[in-house]
Order: sequence, then structure tokens, then C-alpha cells
Amino acid sequence: MLPDPPLDPFNNFGPDQEVKVLPRHLAGPGERDLCEIWPFPFDSGWRLHPAEDGMTFSSSPCARVWTRLVLEPDTRGQGMWTIGASRIPFGPTSWQIVFDVTTPAELLHDVPAELRDRYLWDRSNDRAYLFNDETAPHTAYAPLFAGGWSHEANVQGTQTFRSPDGLGAVRYRFAPGTLRGPNDPAWTAWAGDWGTPQWKARFARNTPATLVAAFTTSLISTEPLHRTLKDVPLDFRHRLNTTAATAHQPPARPPAAPPPTGPAPRRTQ
Repeated sequence: MLPDPPLDPFNNFGPDQEVKVLPRHLAGPGERDLCEIWPFPFDSGWRLHPAEDGMTFSSSPCARVWTRLVLEPDTRGQGMWTIGASRIPFGPTSWQIVFDVTTPAELLHDVPAELRDRYLWDRSNDRAYLFNDETAPHTAYAPLFAGGWSHEANVQGTQTFRSPDGLGAVRYRFAPGTLRGPNDPAWTAWAGDWGTPQWKARFARNTPATLVAAFTTSLISTEPLHRTLKDVPLDFRHRLNTTAATAHQPPARPPAAPPPTGPAPRRTQ
């Protein structure tokens, strides 16, 4: 006899019921709000370029930092969010970050927010931390230890961190020989099974560790995410901690902070 399927904790909720859910990696993508996910100062030189065929592009005033959204609804990840940086305008990509569109929106937001702050600090102080970040890699995986994620390493030069529920993972390839090219991911994160993940994120070699740390800090945050029931992935409903939310207050969009005058800001330590 087959075991009974897991009970759906949302049986008593309607499809439009708003709920607060944890853990974040199983919450589903949420709302795809460009101005929320890309919190750039578009009124101060950043440009937003809508394009045809499901693509939207933004770029910094110096055209060295850019983001792109490409929608591919018929694919597993439903498209890609990409962040890239070049040492010269429109030159070869120095590093890039790629997220599936199915990645929770709140995780997406916190990386461009850190990118914005780093960019403004670099511009104000004539520095290039986005290209010469000396932050140690452990800054990026320390939040995972703090969140109770397990850790394993192998002799091939790979560390893997897994969430307490076993359904979230971050993999770091620290041995140089494991990376083939500049856009080969040094960091990979996903939810669900490796072969058919709910979402996947990839951070190429040379990506500033501060940007990876912004992502991992958001990943283990215990602040619940707001979702409507119909947007919560069916496969993971029985693994979520949920409470009903009678009123959904969207997160405030803080204006771009003025460039600080002290040392380079660090969101995570």
C-alpha cells in the first residue's frame, strides 16, 4: 500500500489568500516588479531599456554595469535575470550573475541593492571594488553557518552547504582548477533537486564576494515572504511554515543612499 500523500497545509485557504511563508528558498518567485528587483536610481543617470521579445535591459551611467531580464515562459526556469560588469563600457564581461526567473523575488532584490551601494561608493571615491573586491569568500558562506546549514567538502575543491530541510543548497568551487572560464560559476545555489530544481542561481568567478554574501544573507533570513496561495509551489507546500496574512503591505522602496564618505559599505560581515 502506498503511503498517504503529505497533507496540504493550505486546504482551508482560497487561491487568493495571502500567506506568509518560510523558508525563503521554497516560497516561489513572487511578484516580478522590475523597479523593486532593480532598485537603481533611474532618476539619476541609470537607464531602463525595454526591448521586444520579452527582454528588458538596464545600465549604469558609465555603461560598465548592466542588468537584463529575458523571459522564456516555456522553459524550466522561465527565463533569466542577469547582472554583469565590464571594466570598459560595452567591453568583455568581467563577471556575471544569472538567476532563473523562478528565483524568489526578494533574493533577487538584495543582490542589485548591494550592487547599487557598491557602485555609488566606487563612483564617489574613485575606486573599483566591483572589479577588485578583496572580501574573503567566507564572508559569503558565514551566513549559511549562522542559519544552521550543514557543510561538506570534497578533495576536488568543492564545498556544499545544505539547508536544514535538505531542499536548499549552495555550492562553492574554491579550487582554481575546477573553473574552466571567466563565466563558469564559482557559486551555485538552488532549491529542490539538483537535476530539476525549482530555481537556480549562478555567480561567476570574480563576482565580488559581497554580492554573494548579500544573496546568502537574504536566503537564510527568518523574515517571512508574502505570497498568495496560488503562487506557492505545489511540490513544497507541506514543507513550508505558514501563517495567514490578512493584509499585504509591500516592502518600502528605500531611495538610493547617497555615496558614503567612510570605508566601503558592507551589508554583511
